[in-house]
Amino acid sequence: MRTDSGTIMLALLTGAAIGAGVGILYAPDKGSKTRKKIKNKVEETSHDLAERLTHAKDELTRSAREKRDEFEHKLEDTLSTMSYKADDIIAGLEHKLEDLRKKNAQFQK
Repeated sequence: MRTDSGTIMLALLTGAAIGAGVGILYAPDKGSKTRKKIKNKVEETSHDLAERLTHAKDELTRSAREKRDEFEHKLEDTLSTMSYKADDIIAGLEHKLEDLRKKNAQFQK
């Protein structure tokens, strides 16, 4: 969802920059004035784009950190659950082994 929003925003910014550029080219100004307007618009757009890229990078970093933390928590829960189950299995096997020893002792009498 966030990636779609970022893509849409980038497309809108690109469209706005292109539209502004075309509008400036058709404006009834002198060439030097038009070039200055284009230069200012390019600087403004590149600054805005750099800010958006920084924000997207920060958002991605935050999201990745959250997912990593969530994964580590789930892994710990799973390992803990498996540890308890392993303890239960070992206890059950020890009980069966003790039963077998008792039966074996009866047969050896």
